[in-house]
Amino acid sequence: MTNDGCLYMGGAVFAFLLVWCGWSYANPIVFGGNNFMLRIVSDMRSECCTHPTPNLRFDPPDSTFYDDSELRYSIDKKVTGWDDKRKEWLKRHPTFTAGSKDMIVMVTGSQPNPCQNPIGDHLLLRAFKNKVDYCRIHGYDVFYNNVLLHPRMKSYWAKLPVVKAAMLAHPEAEWIWWVDSDAVITDMEYKLPLDRYNYKGHNLAVHGWPKLIYEEKSWTSLNASVFLIRNCQWSMDFIDAWANMGTISPDYKKWGEIQRSVFKDKLFPESNDQTALIYLIYKDRRLTDKIYLEGEYYFKGYWVEIVPTYYNITKKYVGIEREDNLLRRRHAEKVSEQYAAFREPHLKEAGNGRWCWRRPFITHFTGCQPCSGNHNQIYAEESCWNGMLKALNFADNQVLRKYGFVHPDLLDSKTVTDSLFDYPDEGPW
Repeated sequence: MTNDGCLYMGGAVFAFLLVWCGWSYANPIVFGGNNFMLRIVSDMRSECCTHPTPNLRFDPPDSTFYDDSELRYSIDKKVTGWDDKRKEWLKRHPTFTAGSKDMIVMVTGSQPNPCQNPIGDHLLLRAFKNKVDYCRIHGYDVFYNNVLLHPRMKSYWAKLPVVKAAMLAHPEAEWIWWVDSDAVITDMEYKLPLDRYNYKGHNLAVHGWPKLIYEEKSWTSLNASVFLIRNCQWSMDFIDAWANMGTISPDYKKWGEIQRSVFKDKLFPESNDQTALIYLIYKDRRLTDKIYLEGEYYFKGYWVEIVPTYYNITKKYVGIEREDNLLRRRHAEKVSEQYAAFREPHLKEAGNGRWCWRRPFITHFTGCQPCSGNHNQIYAEESCWNGMLKALNFADNQVLRKYGFVHPDLLDSKTVTDSLFDYPDEGPW
């Protein structure tokens, strides 16, 4: 279908032809006859229409899976034939097809009620802003949910109904990216390495280590607070299997007992989403053909080991920019990815993970419970909240700089100073 941009361009071409023809009548010049004009029109139409942007105002009357009265979004209702249904929807909405293999929708959320921790709502708002900033910079959509989509799927199980519903609501997206509310993106330039997951057709990427699953049998061998899942039938079926070890299962108590019998370091009796995912992978090793256990970068990093490194990382990045004036050049936020590419050659020796000085991609404040305030007693309350502030301001500096400001102190969220021309040589760092 011809999109609005092409219609506009067609009108512009027609107006141009009228003016040109009138001018050429008074000033006859031969450019090769009618073929020349046809070539102009053809080239302009080609430029306009071969790389269309998604047309948000076009939804044809043709029947799609949305018109099926039997379709249910609920986690306890199976979805079948999803690959064909999604393919047919994209066929009828061709402007979404270009680039669809890299299209991501981030999904996150929190509880329906206000936080008990006095600063909890503020911290969650800041953490959501952080995710919105990242998605805006990279052109991703984001959905924030704060309702229970299934009354029995609460706490850590609440994410699965949201992810399934997001898959149905966004057939244009190839990937759904779940990020817990207490996870902070701390490298605003880094992009998910989709080519790595596409190379062998993986459908789920999660931070984890095979050795800890199969040899040490640890319930912390992976972390389900952040995961990337492909929008396909395999994922629909896998979410069903995963959820069936949760609170909607009549065998919920039994699953908790099974998990503790296999993973001896699990201290609490309830079946939780993380241990359930580990159990599925442990029992069927073939799943690793479709599940990528990501351990090559901080897809989900432990805040205790990361937060103390922010200062040294900042110094390293400032050093890079002092040597390369291209990285100090002011630029529009919309072209930030280009400058991330300029920076990449300087980071070859930085490493990517623990004891490295590349910015950690995601800092997860596991155990802090910013909303309830019921943090793990091995952490001091002050270290949790101060750590979150440092992470949020560390990330915010990467955003604010495009707007001409920076936080000179990562513990002071209120104070910003101008990032002067040719920063960092003349500005605070």
